[in-house]
Amino acid sequence: MLLLGGASGTGKSRLSYPLARRYEVPIVEVDDLVLAVQRMTTPAQQPLVHYWDTHPDAGSLPVPQVLELQIAVAEALRPALEAVIGNHLETDTPVVIEGDYLLPALAAQDSFAGQAAGGRVRAVFLHEPDPGRLVANYLEREPDEGEQHSRAQVSARYGDWLAARAREHGIPVLTARPWTTALDRLCALLDAPRGGAG
Repeated sequence: MLLLGGASGTGKSRLSYPLARRYEVPIVEVDDLVLAVQRMTTPAQQPLVHYWDTHPDAGSLPVPQVLELQIAVAEALRPALEAVIGNHLETDTPVVIEGDYLLPALAAQDSFAGQAAGGRVRAVFLHEPDPGRLVANYLEREPDEGEQHSRAQVSARYGDWLAARAREHGIPVLTARPWTTALDRLCALLDAPRGGAG
């Protein structure tokens, strides 16, 4: 099982689908789990999970505050993610799980929903530290939104935070660029003998 984390706009989806095809495993997008949790709860029940929908002006908040909220939302989603990972461990079903709400502390756990990881859960965090590149990535995939500088600043800061936490847990951090070699670099990392956590 692979957990592929990283901030928004770093290219997780660009890598996760070819990776899943290469290893012939299914993929789970954390964004789909977020939608399911939102559909089954109310903002009163799960205020953080619904935060971005109930605060449409959140983009005008200072970058450090948005960063704190992003981390808090990821923490709020942790039980749902633990359940999915635990289920795949219990059924011994390999999967690629990708999303920006995957936290290094979650990926470093020894067990998930009562199921021992036993070395079956790997994690890699994709990192793009350049806000200018993130602006270009957003413009490519969401051209109607224009240049999203503030969002890119938040994503770069969140990516830096994720990369630092991943390194603290001994989880590999993969630089997103150059894109032409990203999939091969990721596969080489996954195929290499395991030397530590992650």
